[in-house]
Amino acid sequence: MLQKVGEMYGGNQSGDSEFLLLGISENPEQQQILFWMFLSMYLVTVVGNVFIILAIGSDFHLHTPMYFFLANLSFTDLFFVTNTIPKMLVNLQSQNKAISYGGCLTQLYFLVSLVALDNLILAVMAYDRYVAICRPLHYTTAMSPRLCILLLTLCWALAVLYGLIHTLLMTRVTFCGSRKIHYIFCEMYVLLRLACSNTEVNHVVLVATGCFIFFTPLGLMIMSYVRIVRTILQIPSVTGKYKAFSTCGSHLAVVSLFYGTLGMVYLQPLHTYSMKDSIATVMYAVVTPMMNPFIYSLRNKDMHGALRRLLQKPFQRLT
Repeated sequence: MLQKVGEMYGGNQSGDSEFLLLGISENPEQQQILFWMFLSMYLVTVVGNVFIILAIGSDFHLHTPMYFFLANLSFTDLFFVTNTIPKMLVNLQSQNKAISYGGCLTQLYFLVSLVALDNLILAVMAYDRYVAICRPLHYTTAMSPRLCILLLTLCWALAVLYGLIHTLLMTRVTFCGSRKIHYIFCEMYVLLRLACSNTEVNHVVLVATGCFIFFTPLGLMIMSYVRIVRTILQIPSVTGKYKAFSTCGSHLAVVSLFYGTLGMVYLQPLHTYSMKDSIATVMYAVVTPMMNPFIYSLRNKDMHGALRRLLQKPFQRLT
């Protein structure tokens, strides 16, 4: 479908072309090391996020707004890595590293949409923590199931629209030179650098929509945490302060990891984008989704209990 859209907007020249995903290294020995490393990371990511989703779904104690959004964050991370890593693993083991124009646009669409969705869900989770800590008596009514579903639907709608805008704009771009991508997947900055047509509209829209979809949620998260910190500082007991902060510590760690790795790649001019940024991309594209389940379950007693009960179920059926 996306290939046909590309032919409509960009002509057959782009629609019939292929890109070569050369990855991080073209050295055969290094490729073998990278293959096993990324395969291990992918399996850990899949298992970790699937366990989080199953634990939350099977334990009624975790049927709360915070864990509802956490389950959706895990689903997004699972979808995100599955969109990129399997193709990368195939390329590392194959002599044919080509990806079709339509395949590249499809990968780009899901990549852009899911990164935006991750960001929006993290912002909603920050609001949930704000209500839980700053307005605890109104938490049940303020974070009703209806509102949670509405917020999640809004996140999905904005993410889908964001990905669609940039993917359709990319179909207007012409590629007439080298189509070698020294990268692990079809990434927007890399594709724009390969373009031989005018990409000014892409750049303007990228900046405008990027500021809205990323900096607006970031601003809301900062405001939420400023109020959370103020509320925690007013708690008289040290135990109370620790208990209040522990409920949002994991989220704060994930937000820092997400924006830290994303900023390493995208907070720079397009013309300075280089090979070193593909290493930084591995951090937000592979490492962050892998680490999220560990961060959220590391000191979370409720999650520990849910995971333990989930793992015990198969053995209980045998006895």
